[in-house]
Parts: sequence; C-alpha cells; structure tokens
Amino acid sequence: MSGGLYERVLAAAGGDLPPARPPRPSASVALWRRRDGELEVYWIRRGRTLQFMGGWHAFPGGALERDDVERTLTGVAHHPRPGTVTAPSPEVTDPADADLAAGIVACALRELEEEVGVRLEAYRLTFAGRWLTPAFGALRFDNRFFLAEWRPEDGEPRPLPPESEDGGWIRPAAALAEVDAGRAIAAPPVAHVLRVLAEEGPEGSPRRLLDTSEANLGPLRRIEFRAGVLVFPLAAATLPPATHTNTYLVGGGEAILVDPGSPFAGENERLLAALEAAERRLGRRVREIWLTHHHPDHIGGVATLRRELGVPVAAHPATAERLAPLGIPIDRRLVDGERLRLAGEPEIELIVHHTPGHARGHLAFEIDRGEPSAARDLIGGDLVAAAGTIVIDPPEGDMDDYLATLERLAARPWRTLLPAHGAPVIDVAGKLAEYIAHRLEREGQVLAAWQAGLRSPA
Repeated sequence: MSGGLYERVLAAAGGDLPPARPPRPSASVALWRRRDGELEVYWIRRGRTLQFMGGWHAFPGGALERDDVERTLTGVAHHPRPGTVTAPSPEVTDPADADLAAGIVACALRELEEEVGVRLEAYRLTFAGRWLTPAFGALRFDNRFFLAEWRPEDGEPRPLPPESEDGGWIRPAAALAEVDAGRAIAAPPVAHVLRVLAEEGPEGSPRRLLDTSEANLGPLRRIEFRAGVLVFPLAAATLPPATHTNTYLVGGGEAILVDPGSPFAGENERLLAALEAAERRLGRRVREIWLTHHHPDHIGGVATLRRELGVPVAAHPATAERLAPLGIPIDRRLVDGERLRLAGEPEIELIVHHTPGHARGHLAFEIDRGEPSAARDLIGGDLVAAAGTIVIDPPEGDMDDYLATLERLAARPWRTLLPAHGAPVIDVAGKLAEYIAHRLEREGQVLAAWQAGLRSPA
C-alpha cells in the first residue's frame, strides 16, 4: 500500500505469519467452600496498575518463577518432598517435564499465599484445566487451573496489594451475573470455571473442567468480555510489539463485524468458521462490515469476508478515498454521530465517533445497551494500544488532531476501551491521561531541541 512511513513499514513486513511467542507457564487456584449449604468461590480484582489483566476479576495466580521447581524438589516450607507431586496436567507426561509439573504446583501454592495469604499443601489441589492466553500481545501464559477446598485453619483469604485490590467470597452464579452485567470483567477460563462450578459443583466437575471445547466457537475461542461483543485476535501484518489485530463481532442478534484485518487465508478461514458457529449457536448474524480506518492491518481480510458473507462494507469517507485505488469499494459512508440499532439479546445501539489523529478517517464505535450507567464501552481501533504507543505518521497522521481526540474522549466516563491491539483497557481515564502526558512530553522535548538551535531531524 502506498502512503506514509506507517504503510511502507507494514508492506515491508511481508506476507508471513508473525512468529509465535512461547507462552510463560503459570497457575491459578479457585478456592471454594460451602456456607449455609451454598457453594462460594474466592475471587479477586487484580491491581489496576498491573501490566497483565489490570483491574480484571480472576482467581489468585501468576507466572512460574525460576525457584518454584527448586523449592518443591528440595522440600522447602510446606511443599512435599520430591516425587510426591502428581503431574498437574495431562499434557505434562514426559518424564523430562516432571520438574516442570512440580514447579507449577509450587507456583500455584506460592501465588495463593502471596496474593491472598492462604497456605495449602500440594495434595489438596485438584487439577481443573489448562488454557493458553489468546494472542492479544507480548504477554501470553500457559496457565493451569486448580480447585482447592478452603478450611478455616488455612486463614481467611484477604486481598494483598499490589497484586490484588479487592476480593471476596461469592456464589459462582452471582459472579457470572456480575460479568454478564458488565460490573466485572473476567477471562474466558475464569468464566468457564465459574459456569461449571455453578452447574455441577466442585465434586462432579473435573471432567468438564478439563474439556475446554465448550468455550470455543468453531476453531476459535469464544472471547466475550462484554455481553454482545465477541473478539477474535487474528494474526496480521502489523507493527511490533503487536502481532495480531482484534476483529470484533458486535451484537446479540444482528451484528457488525469490525476490522477483519488479517491478510492470511488460514486466519480468515478460521474466522469464517467461528462466525458460522456464532450464527448457529448464538443467533448472531453479520449485517455489515465496519472499518475503523484504512491501514493494512485493519483491512487485510475485507475482500475475503465481503465475498464470503455477502455483506456491504462501511467506513468514513476519508477511508473510502484511501481504499479506492486498492480496489476495495466502500458501500456506505459512516459519519460522526451516526447511530445504528441492532436487534437481539442484548439489544445494542452503535454510535459512530470520528476520531482523527492516527488517520484522517479514523472511527471509534460506542456501544450503548440502554443501561442506566453513563459509562459505556468503546471499540477504539488504533486510538490506544494495551501496550506501547500509537504511531502518528504525517501527513495522514496529525498530532493536533490526535491530542484533541484523546482530550475529547477523556471527558467521558468510559467503562472499557476495546483496542485493536491487546486486551481490554479497564482504567480508560488513566490510559488516556497517560497517552496525553506522553505526547505532550515528547512535544516539549522537540521544542526544547529547537530552542537549543537544533534544526534537523538527525
């Protein structure tokens, strides 16, 4: 694609799938108890400043550390002696991986103590499934979940900052209701564990917990952080540290597909299979394709998806202008303030916001479910990224426009910002303030250099 530096760098990235980053082993523990005959689990709200899943609800857990294996094998503290730990996952079966298995158990016990102050023995853990973090960004985990029945002598769990800000006992069904209502955000494996425990309890659930296929839509994971908003991270020719672009399916019946950005045939085949499963199982049917802007990592699959789904494509007039020379027609122009109501459960109204800066025709899409709360979710495209910053590449990019866009959005009480690259941002006000401060600091550095007599980029 011709254009500025941004497009040239993306074009130079080539047509190969980005290299896969090895996920880091990790472990989490779902504590449970029965109180007055009711099953309860202990979950926490992770610290908002944490780089990974900051502000999300989860079970206590974290990444494997170098000394976890050593601590287990030397019998330190309350961990058992060597050879007494059963491999925590069906996949860890090679004798050479026995140390890893023991280390994962030690990791689970250590994280439980560090995050909520509870000490357990390894034999009390029940393996409850293995999940890989979706390819949102650089941080990915190969996480093993465990169940453990809490006893009063273990010590009352309590959130310990900075890893956890809040926590408490809650019925699994009530926790799911919090997630469904948007008052909490949880990753798919956490929701899966809650759902299985709510329906079957901890005693009869191990087999279903180990089978994660029910959490899929065809070949892709069903990732629905907010009701009526599915996200599919697809490998794309994008800029590091990102390797994937998030494609969103918005709607509880009629649905809009946002930014099918992968140019890779295999990725688009998997997306089409997932969309077919979403229509068959959830009743969500794509009505239109909407684009946030024209960059290659946001439009790579548009031609394929338009052809296979037989639906029109909508975008800002400036985006239509940039895509016309590429033979990508835009069937309908989206304008600032436009509203589209999507029938279904939940019923959703999408509100178009023109958000120039990264690109002249950049759009963001506000999600209105008719809730009494003023805070809403925003599909932000390349307004911000979960990690790193956004390229502002003149003449298509404009720093004055970008700062004005960020400041305008910062005046609204957003609940969640759903970016094109990375996981959902919970602390939207903090992220927007961080971006504004960063850009103004850089502008100040440029001005200081000019005032010092420097007159060339070099």
